[in-house]
Amino acid sequence: MRVAILADIHGNFRALEAVLADIALLSVDRIFSLGDNIGYGPEPEEVVQALIRSKVCSVMGNHELGLASRSYSVRFHATARDSLHLTRSLLSAQSLSWLTSLPSSLVWNDTRFVHGCPPESMTVYLYNPTETRLQRVFAAYSERICFAGHTHDLSWHQSDNSTVTSCPLPLGHSDLARQVRHLLLCGSVGQPRDMFSWHAKYVLWDQEAATIEIRSVVYDVQTTMQLLGERGFPGSNAKRLFW
Repeated sequence: MRVAILADIHGNFRALEAVLADIALLSVDRIFSLGDNIGYGPEPEEVVQALIRSKVCSVMGNHELGLASRSYSVRFHATARDSLHLTRSLLSAQSLSWLTSLPSSLVWNDTRFVHGCPPESMTVYLYNPTETRLQRVFAAYSERICFAGHTHDLSWHQSDNSTVTSCPLPLGHSDLARQVRHLLLCGSVGQPRDMFSWHAKYVLWDQEAATIEIRSVVYDVQTTMQLLGERGFPGSNAKRLFW
């Protein structure tokens, strides 16, 4: 079975559209989203409807939590808060209901899917975690593989129950050793912050072959940037897309 894992689309429909077109060429059996499907980007309604049409299984990210919880949204910095306010105005009632009903995590085939930090956090980042912290994280859930997002970066942590190792997650194919556990941070479809490029990134996981592939997809970034301006989103949102 081949599975596609998307993270942090952030209302960037042009990036999602290109990724879904790439997935359609690859005989993928299931698609998961790690949350933050909206926020920052100019086409949240189009993103949600595309995810629904494509039968994508999604968890809740902190931006969806901001839609569901006013007490949480007030903690956002000004740019994120203003973007979320605009996002809400662009969503249909159906899409808003879908986003605010998402679970905090999903478990499928001994694999966990979560936005922030396993087992269930939507809000905790795993930026450059220490070995001690990672040991605590791995101890907090039982699945052999976990896919997470939130950082918009690509990184890979492995545990053999006595030691933890960490490294960047490279583009292209990598083997997933069967005798260890894996925690993979999957980059971002809609607003990448990895070392490689502004291209949309997602994970293709081949369960039988025990491999993953980080795929990098070019999309119409100029239209996304133009729409951000036309729809009144903060200028910094566009600057984060193209570098």
